[in-house]
Amino acid sequence: MKKRKIPLRSCVVTNEKLDKRQLLRVVKNKEGEVKVDLTGKMNGRGAYIKKDITVLETAIKKNSLGRKLECSIPNEVYDEIRKILEN
Repeated sequence: MKKRKIPLRSCVVTNEKLDKRQLLRVVKNKEGEVKVDLTGKMNGRGAYIKKDITVLETAIKKNSLGRKLECSIPNEVYDEIRKILEN
């Protein structure tokens, strides 16, 4: 039986290479809207963040997602990520 390749992505905060399922994707589309992508298939520029509250707090403090996506991240997006991580 053939082994499946596990897709790895880098967290923008910790720079760890992790399994795609251990990360949360944030996308900026062509209109400049920033959204959380739970499917992993939305169109646009994506950035991955580790599913951990402390990593999220570091991302907010250092503006890691904003630098990677080259835009300012609204607080509603951070609140949505926090809600997802708490569940």
